[in-house]
Amino acid sequence: MTSVDDAITRAHRQEWARVVATLTRRFGDLGLAEDAAAEAFATAVERWPSDGVPANPGAWLTTTGSRKAIDRIRRESRRDDKHEEARLLFDEPPRDVGAVDDDRLRLIFTCCHPALSPEARVALTLRMVGGLTMPEIARAFLVPEPTMGQRITRAKAKIKAAHIPYRVPEAEDLPGRVDGVLAVLFLVFNEGYLATGPDTDPVRHDLTVEAIRLTRLVRELAPSGEVTGLLALMLLTQARAAARVSVTGELVTLDEQDRGAWDRDLIDEGHALVRQCLADVAAGGPPPGRYQLLAAINAVHTDARDARDTDWSQITTLYDRLVRLDPSPVVALNRAIAVAQVDGPDVALALVDRLPLDGYHAFHATRADLLRRLGRSADARDAYDRAIALAGNTAETAYLTRRRDQLALQGDRSAGS
Repeated sequence: MTSVDDAITRAHRQEWARVVATLTRRFGDLGLAEDAAAEAFATAVERWPSDGVPANPGAWLTTTGSRKAIDRIRRESRRDDKHEEARLLFDEPPRDVGAVDDDRLRLIFTCCHPALSPEARVALTLRMVGGLTMPEIARAFLVPEPTMGQRITRAKAKIKAAHIPYRVPEAEDLPGRVDGVLAVLFLVFNEGYLATGPDTDPVRHDLTVEAIRLTRLVRELAPSGEVTGLLALMLLTQARAAARVSVTGELVTLDEQDRGAWDRDLIDEGHALVRQCLADVAAGGPPPGRYQLLAAINAVHTDARDARDTDWSQITTLYDRLVRLDPSPVVALNRAIAVAQVDGPDVALALVDRLPLDGYHAFHATRADLLRRLGRSADARDAYDRAIALAGNTAETAYLTRRRDQLALQGDRSAGS
């Protein structure tokens, strides 16, 4: 890949959301903004190799996208006054668009409007803010790509038809809107921390950093225990990012990570936020929600200087509370992993086998590990095969393949002895 290709790739990761958000504010049409941004990047692919990479790629892309949008408005207009409208749109003065002056935060609140279905909110934000491709988003949702494309198209059409405003809600409306935003930010973070696309980097720091930045902004705007909990969860997870993938590009599981490579500053900040949540609850605040409990679980993990020192009993207790609050199969799967450390793999396997998660790679990866620990190598290899077929992340696929092949090698040695 040439230096120009690198610059275009980097610009797409760093500037896509800014360009889409700025164009949405300027033209008031999310679909137009997305199309114009895509045309701007296509123009960059054509022109940057000969003209050189501009000093400010984001500004160049935004200006180019604005011109593309105006050209489209003019082409689609049938009345002369539309030409003047396009000029005014391009030169319009700043408008009152909410309490926080951040286009991307406004874009998130637009994409997360309650008029949209929860699935559409997350998918639209991953596309518009995260810049993920349609195949990546479809893989994250475990649905066919055409289905996801239709979902996003319908969501954009609904935003336009319902005149959903591009702004941060007023203070009195924020409590009812923040939960949906947090759910989206959490999924954006997760997509960055372990990317689902087979042709992307295993860890996309642009997405994790962006999710953390926007969560900080939401916390400034609408502080609550759950916002603080989500920020703590992200920080404690991001703290382990440097140790998550080996130099050979393979996923490194939590128990095998070099804990000396963890970011202690992020851990200290995350622990401080968890303690703040606990203090607020002790002072009579509302009971901890999903993100606060997940943050507490991660605080226990990151408090152990060695994997053998992990307090699995405390983690299991926290998962017991979480599964009562969120009785989803994925939470139950994660609880079973903790149960395996306390009560043994046989107990955990009985819990896992009841879960309706056949299309989820982590379900089969968990089964494979439990079966391996129980000495059921043939069953474990079959489970690894299923997990590998479903996994999209290259680092995770490499890890699962190695573990499966180790079982095969052990079986060959046993047969030859």
